[in-house]
Amino acid sequence: MAEKPSVLIIGGLGYIGRFLALHIHKNNLASEVRVVDKVLPQLAWLAPEFEEACAGSKFMQADASREQSLQRIFDRPNGKQWDYVFNCGGETRYSQEDEVYKLRSLELSLAVGREAAKRDVKCFIELSTGMVYKPDSSPSKEQDKLKPWSKIAIFKLQAEEELAKIPGLNLVIVRLSHVYGPYASQWVATALCMARVYQALGSEMKWLWNKHLCTNTVHIDDVTRALWQVAEWHSAGKAKWDSAKMGPTPIFNVVDKGHTTQGTMADLIGDVFGIKTGFQGTIISQFAKIHLHDVVEDVNDEVLGPWAGLLEDAGITKPGPLTPFMEEELIKDTDLSMDGSRLEELVGFKYEKPQINKELLQEVIESYKRMKWWP
Repeated sequence: MAEKPSVLIIGGLGYIGRFLALHIHKNNLASEVRVVDKVLPQLAWLAPEFEEACAGSKFMQADASREQSLQRIFDRPNGKQWDYVFNCGGETRYSQEDEVYKLRSLELSLAVGREAAKRDVKCFIELSTGMVYKPDSSPSKEQDKLKPWSKIAIFKLQAEEELAKIPGLNLVIVRLSHVYGPYASQWVATALCMARVYQALGSEMKWLWNKHLCTNTVHIDDVTRALWQVAEWHSAGKAKWDSAKMGPTPIFNVVDKGHTTQGTMADLIGDVFGIKTGFQGTIISQFAKIHLHDVVEDVNDEVLGPWAGLLEDAGITKPGPLTPFMEEELIKDTDLSMDGSRLEELVGFKYEKPQINKELLQEVIESYKRMKWWP
């Protein structure tokens, strides 16, 4: 029987990195795992089930964007090279200065990509985002028009393009839709925190734009399974990959089959919280198109005070990573709409959680309660 692959996860304490490490650990998929992050496990809001998979001897604190850290990150005690390197690192916060994304995302990707190529790593998986596509309500396939619409996406696309030029890098790019699941602290978390505030205030929760705006999703468990299966597919010889038609670098969208829209989320959140949900009228939405900053500021002013009050009433003195604070970049009138059929057709991947539903959202809230983050 062939030896199991050895795995290096960069940004291994980030949301996707920790779940990937847990998936590998629970299913005993690797001969050796190293989880690298610049943050210490004690400061990463890790739930207890991640301890064994992400901390202790598996963990190495290092900043992979720094040239001088690379040897320590990549060297193994047995002198061999890593089989799979997953780059889950990079800046995930929105609305930062360009320089932050350049340093923490673009330069990080290129530094670890060059090192992986130098060491002839079997498979290097770069995580990217579906926000690199030109916004369109019809689902984007991997070869469709690109026009990144968030700063994260602008620098992720640059990283994709520059990595593809590195000679000898066995690269696969995975573009993700909105990832949700237990302990998620972005996107779905913001909506859930806002809903909790509107529930407490007894008011209706209204979205901008309309119910048709695409906000495609994928569950974290499917993401980690997809990442692993793509690495296995690549190292087994990239079955059915036609580089003449598809390009030299394998790219895969990872998105569930539910075609999630704002309308889907409004209905589910209304159901989970027992509140009225709806959409702002055309006049407010038109105003928001021109004055988005002011509109977002007003909403944040409206919800942040009551949220702090809810935390206080619940006796939560050490708040976790949750907040109802809305990021302007994330509520633009832009569709995140992706087609994930290539992953199914080429890799044979099957989604276990094909669409977001009430039970899965309740599971997310339950995870917050376990961590004492939820008022």
